[in-house]
Amino acid sequence: QVQLVESGGGLVQPGGSLRLSCAASGFAFSSASMRWYRQAPGKERELVAGISSPGGSTNYLDSVKGRFTISRDNTKSTVYLQMNSLKPEETAAYYCYALRVFGREVWGQGTQVTVSS
Repeated sequence: QVQLVESGGGLVQPGGSLRLSCAASGFAFSSASMRWYRQAPGKERELVAGISSPGGSTNYLDSVKGRFTISRDNTKSTVYLQMNSLKPEETAAYYCYALRVFGREVWGQGTQVTVSS
């Protein structure tokens, strides 16, 4: 089946780092643009980072530029989000998203990131 499975979330102290992973299956990963979104309780879901197919360009939410890095490994059908210098306000569920050929979309189930002391 077509799916995205996130992992790597957890509890981290302010200023700490986490690396999220999203494993894709069931479709041509290298042909899909990949994105990370996040949603905190009571807030709208926001785009955090995106990477093109096959991976030549990236874009970031202004507030995470210089601290977060999105990357992909097409041989492993996996996209990553390296998050450094995490802030408490970045506590949220983080979701992986794929935009496939013909505009077809896939969402992961999300992984929780909690930034707290």
